Parts: sequence; structure tokens; C-alpha cells
Amino acid sequence: MRLLGLTDWRNGRAVDLVLPQAVENALIDETGAMSAGADQIDASGLVLAPALVDPHVHLRDPGQTDKEDMVTGAAAAAAGGYGLILLMPNTQPAMDGQAKMADGRTVIEYLESYERDHGLCLPVDYALCVAATKDRAGRQASNPDDWSGHLPGHGWAHPVVAISDDGSAVADQALEAVAANAREFDLPILDHCEHHEHGQVNLGAVSRQLGLEGIPASTETAIINRDIALAERTGTRVHLQHVSTDGGFEAVRRAKAHGLPITCETAPHYLALCDEDLLRCGSMAKMNPPLRSRADQQAALEAVADGTVDMIATDHAPHTLAEKALGLKDAPNGIIGLETAYAVCNQVLVKSGLISHDRLIELMSLAPAELMGMHRFLPEDLPSYMANTVNKAGQPPVDLVILDPEAKWKVDPNRFHSKARNTPFAGAELTGRIMATIKDGHLVFSRLPASRVITRERI
Repeated sequence: MRLLGLTDWRNGRAVDLVLPQAVENALIDETGAMSAGADQIDASGLVLAPALVDPHVHLRDPGQTDKEDMVTGAAAAAAGGYGLILLMPNTQPAMDGQAKMADGRTVIEYLESYERDHGLCLPVDYALCVAATKDRAGRQASNPDDWSGHLPGHGWAHPVVAISDDGSAVADQALEAVAANAREFDLPILDHCEHHEHGQVNLGAVSRQLGLEGIPASTETAIINRDIALAERTGTRVHLQHVSTDGGFEAVRRAKAHGLPITCETAPHYLALCDEDLLRCGSMAKMNPPLRSRADQQAALEAVADGTVDMIATDHAPHTLAEKALGLKDAPNGIIGLETAYAVCNQVLVKSGLISHDRLIELMSLAPAELMGMHRFLPEDLPSYMANTVNKAGQPPVDLVILDPEAKWKVDPNRFHSKARNTPFAGAELTGRIMATIKDGHLVFSRLPASRVITRERI
């Protein structure tokens, strides 16, 4: 297949992309159905970039597949332009390398062999984040003997590349041992930098208006300051997940100024929303950390603009509609984000003039790939790279995304590929859309319109 008239994401040069012929039934279209391929597609006016990378994803498989599973989650990722996602360890049982499923396998073994066991090829690559503590219980560090054989370099398709107890912070009593494991095996700790025992929404005027117990910003800044002290004391690489508060960003900013091995992410919802949106969205906007104040939202935008934020992650967290119908007090925390992340960020960051589109790709692709040690990003001269690698035996495959930064669309959760519908962006009118995703040189997702298809044939 030949894609004609694409614009290279970084230098603006035109490039025609020739893809290997895909196998039949390998392409997911906008409806989620499988489609035949095309000989040539007019892609003029669209942008070619490295596929997005998400270092913070929950697919609920195994253990809660009524919410999401590997197939629906991977389809959602491909539809969102992602080529690689990192799976968090709060599966059931926990992904600690020790806990066994009913069939006697560990979760790591289950996920490593998932495609082979199910006779399919998922449209997105994934890596694994091992639990920091046994059973994610916070009492004792997980045993490296149970997972170190799955690190990169051992031939696994889905290696362990990070360590975390997300969705909870690594407990104080296990922190030193977890950090020692991370240093020994050169893994970053991805820490859920927030801890609270009570509360449902951000502490402030909105919590008081709703009559709900508030969660203060200190629940985040206390963990951030603890983890920064750990990095300073031991040299452990720490990545702070979903930073959401003004104080949190300022602490990270100071740590970086001192050269500490600290990185951080924020999420699209902390950039686009604040706790005032709870009045409109209800439990569809309930998450952990909670949506913070408008001042915190502005601090998040400024932290992206000045480089304090290293990357953007979705924290894709599926729940059923029945669970979310329980209301703000009792509904579980979390929203989905894979299929809206690019558009939300393009609108609030790029269209607002805060950052360039090139910088957005760095935040959503290059930086997370580097964090994970999976450097599949491309050099600046993309056309030359493509000319020298695509369709050449022995050359590495490439994961790419085709974007339309100007496309306007309205979010309809009923059209999501995810099994879940828990999004605060339902009905939002956004600018910027994923048009196609390419994995290993093969087109695996497309919403390119029929008017752009020049010739079509049955693959």
C-alpha cells in the first residue's frame, strides 16, 4: 500500500510511505470491524509521526475483564494512535511474578503468551510493569527472582521495564527495599505519588458545595517530597505518575534544578479539567488523584510549557457504567483516555499556542519510550529513515501514526473501541484526530475516509 502526500512531523517535508502488504483481516476500521486494504491512499494534508507511547495503562486483564480486556484495550490504543503501552500491575492477581492464576501461571506468563494462546496479533505492542511489593500489599518488596528473568534482553516479546504499585504509592515500610531492587536491575520506579485514607474529591469550594469529604493537595506533595528525598539519598530513578497540584509541580521543578533523577507525567484530564467540572460530569470525572482546583490546572499547563512535565500519560482506567452510576461518593476512581488523549492535548496545548505540535509528539511518544527503555522512536530525518528501512529485509520495523491536527469531531463514547464508557469528555467538540496507526510497518487501524482511497483491492 502507498500513502501519498504525508507531511513529516518534525521538518515538514513531504513523504510518500510504502507499507508491506498486510495480511487479510489485519486492519481495524472506525467501526471496529475488519477491513480490506487499499492500493493507494491520498494522505495529503495529514501528518506522519512516531506512534504514541503510553506509560500508564490499566487493561484489567486478568481479573476484571467485564471492564476491559486485552483485545478491547489494544483496539482502543490503536484507535488512539498508540503503538506501545505499559500495563500497570494492579491486575487480579497482582503482577508481582509470584501470585498464580487458576491455571497455575503468573500474570507475567499469562500476558507474555496472550497472543499465542488466543491465536491473534494485537494491534499494539505492550510492555509490563511489575508490582513493587508482593500482592501489591505494601508490606514486603516483590522478589526479583520471580520477575528478573523477564527483563529486556531475555528474548521476551513483552518484557518487564518498570516497577510500581500503581494505583497506590509504594508503602513507606517497603520503599527502601523496592528502591534497592530498582537500582540493581536498572528499572525506574513509577510511583503513584498520592496517598489518602479518606475523601472523594479535591478539598475546596467544590467539595463543600457537593457536601463531600475533600482530599487536600498535601496527599500528593507529601509522597512527591518523600520520593525526591529517596532519589537524592540513593540515586534511584523515580518517575512520578499523574502529578496534579501546583505544589507537586514546583517540587519536581526544584528537584530537576538540582540534577536529581526525577521525571514526571501528567494526564490530559488534569490539563483540560478542574474540580469545577465535577458539577457537570459527576462521577465520570471522579479519579485519583482527584481533579484539582482551577489554579492547579493552570499550574499543570505551565509545567508542560516550561518542561517540568516530561511526558503525558492517560492513566486509562476502565470501569462499568453500573459502577460509575453509584455517584461521586461511592463510584470507583478512574476514567478512560486512550481514544481521546491526542485530541484533548492537541486542543488545550497546541491550539492554545502553549506548545508546538512537535513538542506534543515528544511528550506523547519519544519521552515515554525513553522512560521505558524502548527507544523505537525515529530520527529527525523521517523521510530518509523510511526510505532506508521500510520493506528492507533485516531492518527494524517502525510504529507510526497518521494525524490530522485540524480535524474537528465530537466525542461519542458509544463509538469507542474500549469496552468502557467512563469519560468526562462525552459530547466534547475537539480538534485533532488520529487517522491511522501503523504497527511493524502494517496498517492496523484506519479512519481515513473513502474519498481518499485511490484504488482498492481485496487483500
